[in-house]
Amino acid sequence: MPRTSRLLIPGQATVYHVMSRSALDGLPLSDAEKDHLTWLIKRLSRLYFTEILGFCCMGNHFHLLVRMLPEESFSDAELQQRHERFFSEERRFCEGHIPFYRLKYASLSEFIKELKQSFSRWYNRRTGRSGFFWSERFKSVIVEKGETLINCLAYIDLNPVRAGIVARPEDYRWSSLGCHVQQGNPDGFLSLDFGLNEAGPLNTGERLRRYRQYVYEVGELETGHGARIAPGIAEQERRKGYALTRKDRFLRRSRYFTDSAVIGSREFVLESFQRFRTALNISKDRLPKRVAGLEGMYSLKRLGV
Repeated sequence: MPRTSRLLIPGQATVYHVMSRSALDGLPLSDAEKDHLTWLIKRLSRLYFTEILGFCCMGNHFHLLVRMLPEESFSDAELQQRHERFFSEERRFCEGHIPFYRLKYASLSEFIKELKQSFSRWYNRRTGRSGFFWSERFKSVIVEKGETLINCLAYIDLNPVRAGIVARPEDYRWSSLGCHVQQGNPDGFLSLDFGLNEAGPLNTGERLRRYRQYVYEVGELETGHGARIAPGIAEQERRKGYALTRKDRFLRRSRYFTDSAVIGSREFVLESFQRFRTALNISKDRLPKRVAGLEGMYSLKRLGV
């Protein structure tokens, strides 16, 4: 059965949640590997037409929340500056190739392809191995701005908490919140767009404070990880009738943030379905599926938990 075409929106700024997993067994991404992968994301984001909103590098996979900017986002002079700053003298800028550069640097697929290939080459040299490091295809979900964006960003930053690695999300340095809190977001690597509903202009400190408050509220980080379900947790589940809550969506791995194809408000999902119904090879109308535990959020695909 042929695989579904990737859903992309060319010609306008679009946010995608990207996830890619290693093809190797175990947890091949140690501290040094995660450091290098983070460095590559930062480096390539200066060449490609991107804004990095969030990321998290785990032991065998990574998450990336990225806004891809359209081809016309930069002037020819700005394009040349980005190219020459990245390649220095090793690959000269050619004005005749400007249409090619624009098409390539505005492409999500090209950005992730170069990220994964660059890391694989480095990893294979470091370990003396050959072959693939990553599974063949990365996952991507189109993310609506605003409430959906901050939900997805919090989901990404809570990965190490769900895995029991840290108790506080900012204690994990290979994540966007860790980068903001521990390192002060050096060189403006990360966008300050947290998807907040802002009544007016906010300074950097207040933006970060409000985002951290949101993460802690949805995360309620006293998770508890053990070999069995604690009696108190089981009792809480009984009291709420075992329904998924907003809290559960963030403390447990949720396929909606990685496999839904499109996630957002009902209107956003309907509009996206009409845009992509040919690519999805769907003849019948499809209604957005409500995401349990996240009020006002819908998915294009019906998924199990």
